[in-house]
Formats: sequence, structure tokens, C-alpha cells
Amino acid sequence: MQQVIHLQLSPADAENTGAILTHLASATARPKSSLSGFHIIKKSIDARGRQVRINLSALAFIDEPFQQRSIHRFNYPDVRKARDQVIIVGAGPCGLFAALQLIEEGIRPVILERGKDVRARRRDLAILNKEGIVNPESNYCFGEGGAGTYSDGKLYTRSNKRGSIDRILHAFVRFGADERILYEAHPHIGTNKLPQIITAMRKQIIECGGEFLFDQKVTELLSVNGTITGVLTSSGNRFDGAAVILATGHSARDIFELLHRQNILIEAKPFALGVRIEHPQELIDSIQYHCVSRGEYLPPASYSLVQQVQGRGVFSFCMCPGGIIAPAATNPGELVVNGWSPSKRNNPFANSGMVVSVEEKDYGTKAGPLAAMQFQQAVEQKAFQYGGGRFVAPALRMTDFVSRKVSSSLPDCSYLPGITPAPLWDVLPGFIFQGLAEGFGAFGQKMRGYYSKEAVIVATESRTSSPVRIPRDPQTLQHPQLKGLYPAGEGAGYAGGIVSAAMDGEKISRCIISRLTGKEFNAAL
Repeated sequence: MQQVIHLQLSPADAENTGAILTHLASATARPKSSLSGFHIIKKSIDARGRQVRINLSALAFIDEPFQQRSIHRFNYPDVRKARDQVIIVGAGPCGLFAALQLIEEGIRPVILERGKDVRARRRDLAILNKEGIVNPESNYCFGEGGAGTYSDGKLYTRSNKRGSIDRILHAFVRFGADERILYEAHPHIGTNKLPQIITAMRKQIIECGGEFLFDQKVTELLSVNGTITGVLTSSGNRFDGAAVILATGHSARDIFELLHRQNILIEAKPFALGVRIEHPQELIDSIQYHCVSRGEYLPPASYSLVQQVQGRGVFSFCMCPGGIIAPAATNPGELVVNGWSPSKRNNPFANSGMVVSVEEKDYGTKAGPLAAMQFQQAVEQKAFQYGGGRFVAPALRMTDFVSRKVSSSLPDCSYLPGITPAPLWDVLPGFIFQGLAEGFGAFGQKMRGYYSKEAVIVATESRTSSPVRIPRDPQTLQHPQLKGLYPAGEGAGYAGGIVSAAMDGEKISRCIISRLTGKEFNAAL
């Protein structure tokens, strides 16, 4: 017999197989010997009380042999002789999962990535961190795996309308991720492990006969009579296909400019902008777990905060326990920061984006569909001007930020290029600064100790989402002006994170497959 049992355990017992079996036997009123094993199917932390507890749901095998966890089997056939091929612009999660979905149905993908493979890309990141030199084609946003490769690897999403979250998680396990992501409430892979997983996906695509090309920046979309036929790249190469998927990510400003220049409809879109805030991880642990030390069985604590300030949302974004703040600029003269964590989340700091919503009234429409993007870019340029050069970032202690005082000294910070005191009220637009200042006070009430002089504010966190939306028909998912062009993922304004981008890529590919082959898909996918 198999039975799902819900338990509430201490952190130590939740990490001990023998203890879990004992609790399962007690819950079923069976001797422990009658249980042949169990699978954890859901696990979450409950830190609301004075004692932290672990909520755990397990599938117990009672009086029958234990069976290994069933992992979804993906069938990737050889597509070298496929009748159709599809061009995918961008090798982030959206593009990769779109390619794998096409292969499953016998269609050949050709992936064009403007940046480099993960190994070569790592060298460019080292130069950016140590020497303050950014490669516009190879950085934290551009290159194999896209921004997702070096953006922590959080896999939590509430977006389940695009497809199956479980299918995406099982695919990550298929390519090397730990099975824990299948049941943890907030699954996380870690920046140190993602490159190997992304590389395994690329190898699978190539082994099946797909094409994967680096240093291929798209410079023109080709079309005939309102139907896209292919693309040109900066290397002078032309690539033709039955469809083109634009999966370029939220930072590919040149793509937005290209579309605008070719009179292909795009729209300015609200986004969010602010700073990245960093605390000692021990401080966040003590606040969230109500203890001096979290011990060895609890992970570094995280948080999620939101507050309405003068009608605007002020909220945390991409919180990274045990993480590092990284320089995420894509061009010289622009300062952008982001955060990531290794799989063990064992760095001494906790960082999070803290942003304020930016609306149409803020960027206006006089500049046309690129207005929000230009607003975003102007703030990044000002942050660079107030920094110390070589991507040294302007920063303040949290208490000094709220008091509008330039800090006389700054605490230690994980941001490798370094930080320098600067008047962030001059760097950020007034409504952004005021929203953050009031928000920090409110967050200090919600989390006692959060408002602290030991917290450092680093500018600027501006790439929360795309400032441009590329419209698409809600039924066919094609661009309304250009048949065969499929805007996808974060860059098109239809996703916000690794899993949602991956699901959108699969969704786009299913529409293309239906158009090319007539196959219908289960609406639940």
C-alpha cells in the first residue's frame, strides 16, 4: 500500500531518514519494519512560531516493495533530416526549452547566441569583476544560458498557466539537477551548478542534430509579404527557417531598437527599479528563525517583503540568501547590479533587490515605445557617474539612506568591484528614492532588526523585467504584423524567471509544432 502522510518535524528530524521513518510509522500506527521506504513529495519551512518546524509530505510504501522516484522520460529523436527547422534567437532558458520541445516533435532547432559558451563566458565575468571591463556580448546577461546561468538558479514561480512546472523541474533533473528541486517549496539549483546543466542541454541539442552557434548577434529580420523568412547576423551569415523565436532576454536593447527601426510593433511597458540591499546573513537568520544561531539543519533564511507607498508597490525581488552581489551591466558607462547564490548558499551575506514600480506616467510616451527603456538606461548611466569608475558602485548604509546622509564609512560588501559612498537621492529618481526610504521604515516594523546601519544599499537594480513588450496574438502567439515571428520569454514581456521563461519557450514551440504538423497538445501542458 502507498499512502501520502503529512508530518511536522523538527529541522534535525526532517534531515534524518531514520527519524522520518519513525514518524511515518507512528502516523500510520504500523511497525517501522512494515515501511520499505518513502519519497518526499513536498517540503517547506514554517518559521511563524518561536520554534521552527518543517512541514513535510511523504509517500510511504507500506507492506510492499519500495519503488524509486519516477522521473519523466524525455524522448529526443534525431532531427538531422527533419523537414522543418526553426530559428531560435537567444540561448537562455526560454530558447533552450523551446529547442528541446521542438526536437521532441521532430523539428530541427537552430540556436543563435550573441555571446559565448559558459566556459569562455566565465573568463569575461572574471575580467568584469577584477578589472572593470565589460564585454557587451559576453557578461552576466549575455552568453550561453542567458541571464539565468549566473542569476542564482531559483526555480520558484506562481506562473502555472503557460504549462507544466513539474515538467520543467523534471527536465532540469534529467540534465543534472538534484532531485530535491522536485519537492522543495522554493527550489534552487545554485550558480555553481547551473553551467554544467546548461552545457548538458546544449550537448543534447547538438547530439540530436540541432545547431548551436555562438557569436551570432542578430542584426536584421528578413521577411517576404508579411511573413518572416529568416535573420541576418553581425558575422554576415543568413539563417532561414519556418519560424523565428525571439528569446533574447530583458537586456537585449539592440533587439528592441532593431524592431523599432524595422517598423515592427513594440510597446513601452511598466517595470520596476531600485537598489540591491545586503545584510549579514546571521542577522537575517536571527530575525526569521527567532534564534541566535540557525544551527546545521536549517538553510540560510530568506525573506519576501512588499509595501504600498503613496500608491506604488515597493517590494523585494530575487532575494539571495548566502549570496553575492554581481555587476550585471551590458555596456560601458552603465551600472547595474544583480544577485546570486551558490548551491550551498554559504556566503556570509544575504542580498535582495528592493524596487519600486515604474509606471507610464513616469517615463511618458513622447519617446515612443522605447521610452521606458530609455528611462531605465538613464538611471543606470547616472549610477555609473556617481560610482568610483571601473564599475565601483555608489552605496550607503541603510540608516544613512533614509536620513539622506552620505555615509562616512561602509560595511563589508560582497560586490567585488567595490562600493563607494554617494548621495543616492541624486542617483535615483525622486519617487524611487522616496518609495524606498519609506519602505525601509515599514519593513523594519515587519522584520525587527531589518532596518540597520549594518545593511548596505547598492545602486542600481534595474533589470527586474523587460521595459518593452513585443506583442503577440493570444491564440497563435505570433507577432500581429509578422507571421512566423514568435516573441517569447522575459525579453518579450511574457515571463519573469527561469521556470516561467522555460515554460513560455515550450508553449511557443507547441504552437509552432501545431502550425507545421497539425498536432494538437493537451491544454494542461
